[in-house]
Amino acid sequence: MTSQNVHDYATYIAGLPRVLVGAAALFRDAEGRVLLVEPNYREGWALPGGTVESDDGETPRQGARRETLEEIGLDVELGPLLAVDWVPPGPLRSRPPVVAYLYDGGVLGTEQLKSIRLQEEELLSWRLVAPGDLAEHLPGELGRRVAAALDVLARGNGPAELEDGHRAG
Repeated sequence: MTSQNVHDYATYIAGLPRVLVGAAALFRDAEGRVLLVEPNYREGWALPGGTVESDDGETPRQGARRETLEEIGLDVELGPLLAVDWVPPGPLRSRPPVVAYLYDGGVLGTEQLKSIRLQEEELLSWRLVAPGDLAEHLPGELGRRVAAALDVLARGNGPAELEDGHRAG
């Protein structure tokens, strides 16, 4: 490749659309309740997870595991991918589109739950929420994504392909 071709290719790549990538883990307890965290930088509840550091070569699975360790102090090997969700920008979302990966974090035992240590720079609290009460804590696409992931776990037919939390296709 000539230097002109390399420059043209770099210019081409720089002009392509940008997409953010997020990854999270879905943890449950023995009663089937879902572990939620309360961020201090925005309203509402979330799952342990965050932005994938893709510029550093991090994969979504690695990002979900790293974020789980950073946010709640648990280093857990994650299970299968439960859902992937295309979340477009919109009137209330002044950001690029996001591709959100959701992995099975498994069932946490009593000792693991007791050992949770919150990242105080980002989180205020955590709680376990029954599946029937999740919509109160996780409105919008995140609530739909978690519901789809729980459905995948119940049926064993995943992962779910979602668009803004709704099943695609």
